Amino acid sequence: MKFRHDRFNHLVVVLSGIATAMVVLLALMGRIWWCEAGDLSLWSWDVWSRHNSQHLLDPYSLSHLEHGLALWVIFSLAFRGKISRSSIFILIATIEAVWEVAENTPLMINRYREATISLDYTGDSILNSLSDYLMCLIGAIAAASFRLRASIVTVSILEVVCLFWIRDSLIVNMIMLIYPIDAIRIWQSESIPAIALIAK
Repeated sequence: MKFRHDRFNHLVVVLSGIATAMVVLLALMGRIWWCEAGDLSLWSWDVWSRHNSQHLLDPYSLSHLEHGLALWVIFSLAFRGKISRSSIFILIATIEAVWEVAENTPLMINRYREATISLDYTGDSILNSLSDYLMCLIGAIAAASFRLRASIVTVSILEVVCLFWIRDSLIVNMIMLIYPIDAIRIWQSESIPAIALIAK
């Protein structure tokens, strides 16, 4: 993956501008900057704790990596060289930023709590959203460097890892948001700590 120096600088400016706009919107929506619990750790691996989606990295960071990989594959196949690679990066970044804002609206937060295993989801911290945005871009950069088959294999591996790790994944999450399936919810709930179920 090669860019001319001036095009690269322009791309960095545009991607930074998209990230800045996303952060400003999230701040105006009243999203918190960091974990309310005050934990300074950069990551949280427990999806059932109040730290989930509050730190820079969590298990769902892999899902956002998949966003970049999958969107690059989709747009590369859809446009087949009709638009520049820079334009694809900008399109992916825009979609990810819009999603980060949308998933932190009250409507989407309630949807997550009602339809998925995210029982106590209260939205992402701003820095977690920024990290998710960057993970998506990393995924897109990787996909731009891989062959198509390698990108598809990588997405498949990440799906399997997430399913075994947290009984959730990009595809499962999409299914549960759009059309919740009781069998999936029951399977996922088998891994929920009793304290989380009681709290619900």
